[in-house]
Formats: sequence, C-alpha cells, structure tokens
Amino acid sequence: ESGAALFAGNFIPDGAEPIAQAYAGHQFGGFRMLGDGRAHLLGEHLTRAGRRFDIQLKGSGPTPFSRRGDGRAALGPMLREYIISEAMHALKIPTTRSLAVVTTGQPTLRETPLPGAILTRVASSHIRIGTFEYASSIEGSAPVRALSDYTIQRHYPELASHTEPYVELLRAVIERQASLLAKWMHVGFIHGVMNTDNMTLSGETIDYGPCAFMSKYSPPTVFSSIDHDGRYAFGNQPRIAAWNLERLSESLLPLFSAEEDNAIAKAEEALSAFAPTFQRCWLEGMRAKLGLRGENAEDLTLIGSLLRWMDEHGADYTDTFRELSKSASNGSRIGDLFKGEAFQDWHKRWQARGPSQELMLATNPAFIPRNHRVEEALAAATDFGDYTVMNRLLKALKSPFQESAEDSAYLAAPDIEDESYKTFCGT
Repeated sequence: ESGAALFAGNFIPDGAEPIAQAYAGHQFGGFRMLGDGRAHLLGEHLTRAGRRFDIQLKGSGPTPFSRRGDGRAALGPMLREYIISEAMHALKIPTTRSLAVVTTGQPTLRETPLPGAILTRVASSHIRIGTFEYASSIEGSAPVRALSDYTIQRHYPELASHTEPYVELLRAVIERQASLLAKWMHVGFIHGVMNTDNMTLSGETIDYGPCAFMSKYSPPTVFSSIDHDGRYAFGNQPRIAAWNLERLSESLLPLFSAEEDNAIAKAEEALSAFAPTFQRCWLEGMRAKLGLRGENAEDLTLIGSLLRWMDEHGADYTDTFRELSKSASNGSRIGDLFKGEAFQDWHKRWQARGPSQELMLATNPAFIPRNHRVEEALAAATDFGDYTVMNRLLKALKSPFQESAEDSAYLAAPDIEDESYKTFCGT
C-alpha cells in the first residue's frame, strides 16, 4: 500500500520537494513558453554508486503550466511509455525509464472517459534544449550560465576545467545526440514529436507520446496523428535533430564570446560536426547490422543498395535484417525468401565481404514493440483490466536479440499492414 501511495503521488518521501519545471520549446517549428502541465518532479535520487536520477510523476494533476488542462493522464498512453521505454532500454538505446504505472481509480475525460493513470519516470535529468530556451528568454546571460554550469556538473564534469567549457558543452551534446539518432534509425524507431522540449542534454530518449516502430522500410513513414506535414518522419529525424541543436546553440551564444560574430563562428564550427558524426555513428551501426567487420570503401554503396531494394519492395525493416542474420553463414534460405535479380546481385556482393553471423544476431533484434502488438496489449489493459497480454509482450521485449519458441508470436509483422495506423499524444 505504501508503494502504491508513493507512485500515485499520495505520499511524498522525506526530503522531497515536488516541483513542476518551467521550460520553453519549438513545437513543430513554432516557439512556445511551456512547462510541466501534468508532471511533478519529486526530487533527485542519489544511488549508492553516486549516480543521480530524477524521479518524476507524469499524469499527477494540474500545475501552474496546465493551460486549462486537467493535468491527468489516461492509462493507455502511460502504458505505451512503459512498454516502449523499457523496450528501448533492452535494445541498448539511451532512454528514460519507467519505474511504475498505477491506476487512479478515476476517469480521465478525453474524447471519451478513459481510465486514469500515473507513470513514474526515471531520468538522468529533465534538462532539455527547451530548458535552455526558457533560461535564455530571461533577461541577461546569468540564467543560461547557471543552467550551463549545472548541466556540466551533472552530465559532463570533465568539461569544467576546459578553457571554453560552454562551447565544449555544445560539442558534447551534439556528439551524444548524433549517436542517439543513429541508434533510433538502426531499429526503425520514430519518435513522432521531436520538439526542442523533447531533446535532453543527457542524450537520453524522452517522451514516448505518438512514437512507433516502422514495419515496411520507407523513410517518409509518419504515424503521429498531429504530424500532418511529415516534419518528424523517420527519414527526417537526423535533420530535425540538427535543427534543434541550432536552437540550443542560439541559447548558448552569449557564453561563447562577448563579440557576436565570434560567438556565431564558434557555434557554426561546433554545429558543423553533427552531420559527419551522425554519418559515422550510423555507418558503424549499419556495418554491424550487416555483420561487416572493419571498413571498406564499398560499404556505403552496399548498404544504400539494400535500403533502396527494401524501399522499392516494401520489405519489413526488422525482419529483413534478422533473416539476413540467420543466413549469414549459409545463404541458401535467404534466396528463397527474397527473390529478384537485384537482390541476388546484392547478396553475392554482401557474401563476398564474409559477414559475421555472431555480430549480426547480437545487433539485429528479433523482437521490437510491433505496433499491432502494443495496441493489443493496451486494449486488453484499458478495456478489460487484463495485464497478462502486456506482461507477455514485455517478457519478449526484455531479451530482444534472443528468439524463443515461447515468444514466437511476437516475431512477425502483422499479416495485413494497417496503412492508416495512427498514434496519439495522449494529452
């Protein structure tokens, strides 16, 4: 009972001083002054190993930033965040974690009354690009400097003694975000709402609202019901990350130099590293997905040829790489699965590189949170109070690289792809 009271926000631990955090952000390209409209930060927890984590309740009621909203959350979206964030962790992708979801016993009114719930989220911090945009909106550079110093202390202590710590902070965030975006692309993850208030300085994935995983490989894929123009489409995510990092650099400019031109030059030089860093991280990961050890000048062409073939034939992203993994030591079966002269030609060139099956099986997941399986679990929980479907799904997702007969039902894409499938923000 005490645990339920804690996770429901009805019991505040000793030493906790709950707050709702103010921030700003560019939402679909437009600037807004924002804040936690339905979240309360209970406080920071220091582990025995000295690591610091934020403990936050999401859906815990109105705050000064609720903007006439109720500050509550429905059970479905909170379970979605629980499922996807835990799957991302198992896939070795930096992410916030979900510690618990509790039902409130009260309905939450959206289009219809829905079961209410509260999520407990654990994060290295909730410092986002939008936090810096908020600080820079306050007169003078002191707030941005204080926030930057705190961010360095918390996430990048090695930069504290650097002669240009704030420029190096921007460089470090660029490096982490480039690596994170590459990892998203490697598993077909689509965030769905890459606003600047949803990009952390720690380099963790945050906010699993209208997110989803791509089935058929297609760079323009969009699932979010509010992304009408495809701003946050799968293939557009690296470009948006770069755009968001530009907004971070604008907030940091006063700390770079007293001379504006010099400050801009330093920011531009740092930002120019994003594209090559992302390309390096992406290429390293794609080599691993194809079992290619070492570097070869033809690797980029080999990878590009496969992706074009997958796009043209509507091939399932996860299944294609997993089947290639199984066939790496013996290419006979893959020829039966994927017909056509173009693929056979590609397959011969790939086999000539001597792909490592061990590397591929450890890199290409068998299990991802398939959209239809996630919806199946959410429907069972919200409509019937049945959590067994979700628990079976979570069990499979906990070991994404290890196939088992017991969990084989979660391997395949749906028999019939729902071309109209949409995800929703949940607010």
